[in-house]
Amino acid sequence: MPPTPRLILIRNGHVVDPGQRIEGPLDVLIERGKIVQLQPRDAEIPESAYRVEAGGQIVCPGFVDLHVHLRFPGLPEKETMESGTAAAAAGGFTTVCAMANTRPVVDSVEVLRQVQEEAERAARVRVCQLAALTCGLQGERMTDLSALADAGAVAFSDDGQPVFNSEIMQEALSRMDGLNRTISAHEEDRAIVDRGVANQRAAQALGLPPWPCQGEARMVERDISLLREAGGRLHIAHVSCARTVDLIRAAKADGLAITAEVTPHHLLLTDRLVEGDASSGLQPGHPNTKVNPPLRTEEDAEALLGGLLDGTIDAIATDHAPHAAADKNKPYAEAAFGFTGSETALPLLLELVSRGRIALPFLIEKLTLGPARVFGLDAGTLHPGAPADVTIFDPDAAWTVAPHELHSLGKNTPLLGRELHGRVSMTMVDGQIVHVEGV
Repeated sequence: MPPTPRLILIRNGHVVDPGQRIEGPLDVLIERGKIVQLQPRDAEIPESAYRVEAGGQIVCPGFVDLHVHLRFPGLPEKETMESGTAAAAAGGFTTVCAMANTRPVVDSVEVLRQVQEEAERAARVRVCQLAALTCGLQGERMTDLSALADAGAVAFSDDGQPVFNSEIMQEALSRMDGLNRTISAHEEDRAIVDRGVANQRAAQALGLPPWPCQGEARMVERDISLLREAGGRLHIAHVSCARTVDLIRAAKADGLAITAEVTPHHLLLTDRLVEGDASSGLQPGHPNTKVNPPLRTEEDAEALLGGLLDGTIDAIATDHAPHAAADKNKPYAEAAFGFTGSETALPLLLELVSRGRIALPFLIEKLTLGPARVFGLDAGTLHPGAPADVTIFDPDAAWTVAPHELHSLGKNTPLLGRELHGRVSMTMVDGQIVHVEGV
C-alpha cells in the first residue's frame, strides 16, 4: 500500500453520506486520519495535500459489516486475519464484526485478547469481536458477560448454534442494558430443522432433508417473547423468511429493542439456484449453494426487501463464511454451510439499484450508518472529526467473479463465473489506504 500522507484530498468524486443527508459533487479533505470537511470542488486546495483522484466515482463512508467469520483463532485453512480483512477492504468494508465460533471459541477474556492482538498485528480494517454467549457454544452455561464486555467484546452471539435454553437466553437478555451490549441471535429451532439443508421447495426437488422457514420463525417468536419479559437488546441475524420479517415488524411496533440484518444473498438469490443454474454452470445440488439459513423463495426475498425498505430490517450484513475446498467438495448434505461474501456484497446489491428497487443513498445507509447504530459503533459517517474511513467505488465497473480475483482464502461462492457490476477502487481506514484495486 502507498505511504499515508498527513493531508489527503479526495477529488472529483460523487459524495454520498446518508448520516448527513449529503449527496453531490464534493471533495473530501482528510488530515491526520480524520475527516476535516466535505468541500465544493472549486474550494482552495492546500498545496501540501496528497490528491486522490476519484474520477466521478462514489465516495462514501466505509462499510460496516455486523457479521463475518474470520476463522481466527484455529482455522487458518479457511481464513486468516490477514486474508479475511484484505477481503473486507477489497469489498469496501472498513469495520467488521467477527463471530465467536472459532477454535477455541471466543468465550473467555484470554481468547478475546488473542484475537485483539492478532487484529492489531495483521488486520487491514477495524475488527470488532463478538464473544460467545455460552461456554463453548454449548448452550449450557453462560460466559462471563461482564468481563468480556469490559475486555472489549462488541456484542454476544452463539452464531452457528441456537441458544435453545430459554432460561439462559432470558437471563442474558436481562443483562444487556446494564452492559450496553446486544445479543445477536442465530434463530434455528433444531426440533423443526433437524438435519435440514435446503429450503423445502429445493429439498423436495433434489431429495434433500428440508430446512423450513418455520424453524427460523419459531425461535424468533420465542426470543421476542423473552425480550418482552426480560428487556434488553436483541438482534436477529441473517433473516431469511417472510414470516420472520412480520414478527420483527410487529415487535418494533410494540416498542421492543429489536434490530435485524439481512444478507445480500438472501435478498438477491433464491432456492432456484440450488436446483441448478445453467447460465452460471451450477449443477443441481452444487455445494456452493448451501448456506445457513438456506436460500429461500422469490416471495421470501421480496418480503426481505420490503422489510429493508420500511425499516423493519436495520442493516445489510454479509455473513462472510469462508471454507477450505475440502469442506465444500462433498455431497450436498455433508458439505459445510456458508458463502464467502465480503467481496461480492456491493456488486450484488447494486443490482437492486440498477433495477430501480432501491436508491443508492438508501443502500449505502444500510451498509454504513444502519449497522453502526445496531452495535453502537463509531463508524458510518464522513462528518467532520470522524475517523477517515472511506470507500470509493465505481458502480459500473464490470468484472467476473473468479477464484484468483478473491482475496479471501475461501472461494465458496455460488457467484463464481458470474459477471457483476460495481467494484471498490480504494478503501481507507483512519486515512490510511488499505486497498487499491489492482495493487
